[in-house]
Amino acid sequence: MTGRETALRRAVQALTVFTFWVAGAIQGLAEPLSRDILAPYIVPPMSLGEQISENGVWQLLNSGGAEAGYVFETEPMAPLPGFSGAPINVLVVLDLNGRFLDVQLLSHNEPIFVSGLGQAPFHKFFEQYRGHSITDSLVVGTPYGSGGDGSALVYLDGVTKATASVRIAHESVLAATLQVAREKMSGIATGPPAYPDQEVTEELTWEGLVTQGIAVRKVVTNAEVDAAFDGTLWEDDDPDAKDYPEETYLDLWVVDLGPQSIARAVLSEDSLAELQQFMSISTMDEPVLVVETARHGLITDDFVRNTAPDLISAEQGGFPIAFRDADIYVEMNADVPEEIRDGTALILRTDRRLGFDPTAEWKLQVKALRAHGVFQPEIGSVTFEVPYQAPDRFFARQDVIKPAPPWVDALRNRAGDLIVLGVFLAGLLMLLGLSLNRLAGHRYFTPIRLGILAFVTGFIGWWGQGQLSIATPLAVIRTAFEGGSYAFLLYDPFSLALWGVTILGFVLWGRGLFCGWLCPFGALQEFTAHLGRILRLPQIEPNAVWDDRLKLLKYVVLAGLIALLFTTPARLDKAIEVEPFKTAITTFFIREWYYVAYAVGLLVLSMVLFKGFCRYLCPLGAVMAIGGLLRGRDWIARRTECGTPCQLCRVKCSYGAIRKTGEIQYSECFQCLECVTIHDDRNQCVPLILAGKGRPLQKVAAE
Repeated sequence: MTGRETALRRAVQALTVFTFWVAGAIQGLAEPLSRDILAPYIVPPMSLGEQISENGVWQLLNSGGAEAGYVFETEPMAPLPGFSGAPINVLVVLDLNGRFLDVQLLSHNEPIFVSGLGQAPFHKFFEQYRGHSITDSLVVGTPYGSGGDGSALVYLDGVTKATASVRIAHESVLAATLQVAREKMSGIATGPPAYPDQEVTEELTWEGLVTQGIAVRKVVTNAEVDAAFDGTLWEDDDPDAKDYPEETYLDLWVVDLGPQSIARAVLSEDSLAELQQFMSISTMDEPVLVVETARHGLITDDFVRNTAPDLISAEQGGFPIAFRDADIYVEMNADVPEEIRDGTALILRTDRRLGFDPTAEWKLQVKALRAHGVFQPEIGSVTFEVPYQAPDRFFARQDVIKPAPPWVDALRNRAGDLIVLGVFLAGLLMLLGLSLNRLAGHRYFTPIRLGILAFVTGFIGWWGQGQLSIATPLAVIRTAFEGGSYAFLLYDPFSLALWGVTILGFVLWGRGLFCGWLCPFGALQEFTAHLGRILRLPQIEPNAVWDDRLKLLKYVVLAGLIALLFTTPARLDKAIEVEPFKTAITTFFIREWYYVAYAVGLLVLSMVLFKGFCRYLCPLGAVMAIGGLLRGRDWIARRTECGTPCQLCRVKCSYGAIRKTGEIQYSECFQCLECVTIHDDRNQCVPLILAGKGRPLQKVAAE
């Protein structure tokens, strides 16, 4: 290892220690936003209620002040790191039925939106959630294949050039929303509801329904009602209860009529036909029969058909079930006992999409009313509950089409690009790994190299959006310290493939593979450098002392970005603009004039100072140089005469990566192969030329 590389290792160690110290000093969890910040986001007549969770879940109140849903941020509950490494914070407004009322972007540091595409496309993406339910299978993208995945999946349009950021934001919304649904909305189904399986048929009788617990009975005596009102204003307001305590006050039967076999055993043919017609029209309603044979009667004089009964309610999992009258004529099967057939009967219905699961236990609630006073009586009530659960064997559930993992969708969406990229990368590695010296000595080496760089700029850069950036290493660092998930890397498989080959290149060649062959902006600089030579512009080349000093600048820039990452991350997105990659590659120079002027200025600079940005300022180049310490071999052949006294390779090296001693400074080598060409060329290499003439270079130097 050279003294230069030893010094670089020590610098890297010092930088790492500094980074850990800064991170440890300020690391903390995201705190939920205050009421003053969140309240303006709620659209009247809704309003923000009380905070009901330390994770920042708030009540959503309707115009009457009743709870209508929940308001929460995604960051406290699902702090998935975005492509910048910082979480994307989104405000979600959910009603009690699990439907998205609103989804709004609160904050983020995604570079592509901060100053690239602008904020509008990101905000517009979240508008697509409105009206959808947490029971919907929401995915980002377009249907895969000719037929798609069917109607069971709901597709949200992504944002071109920002696929990774959008997918991460979507995962954050789903993760936080389902957490709230589990903790606060246990009565809301998070999957397809159970529905009657009409292919299941059994011969049933009323007696069989009772025996199997399918027809459930609840009996309440006058004495039990009296006991419920005991100690209240209404304890003496029902003389019949006092006089006949053992008589029945409520004799209630409950039967779920959704399954055909059950309905056939309960209803007459006419009522069954009417019910079947109703269910064919209203496919998501679950019908429930309630029959009362005592003096309670189920309804009051004010009851209106096709509305919710005023004396009957229901709940499941602590949440109300919205039952209302189905307005179906009820005539019982002759097999049903006469006292039940003569009772007061209603068929109620509720929408299964609102979370009602017939196969899970629910409770029918029946109010008993009493009036105190004559002219303006005060009404009091007590409630009796009837637990009910329909047999699972009569029901089915729609097969859940689970959305593919986001990384699978990302692979599918970019399958064609990845195939082309894979072929190119495999070919490039074979070309450099198996015949590098032959390539360097090829008479058309320069056109071949420029052709490869043109492909890198056009396909990998502008088409594939595969320009690697310092944003990714910074995001990895932040994730490592905050203990988050690295899944965000999978959302951009195109860039991930480039990172994989780049890391492999560290071991084989050092930083040179990426910086010399795979960086689109580096390729642009090389093209402008050739243009400068064609125009015969005067070239600027700092002397060795200043060259060494300037090369340290990129490490200073890298250290500054890491410090910002942990101290003032909100400023990091602007600081990363030290890289012109977003301007020149991601947005095709379509940005604010000052960004364009900066990127174009660096390209113009390269016409007179060969790849000046790459050599002196690029923080990603600093990362690549550090990664290059993994290099396992000195792949550039040297002779004893190199540097003592021959200096031809050093003079020809455009990057200043060769010492006077002849040693290759691999941390600055961009794999241009100029020195390899000279080393193998008997018409250029001075030791080879003199050896061919029988005159050793050392002897010539001595003379």
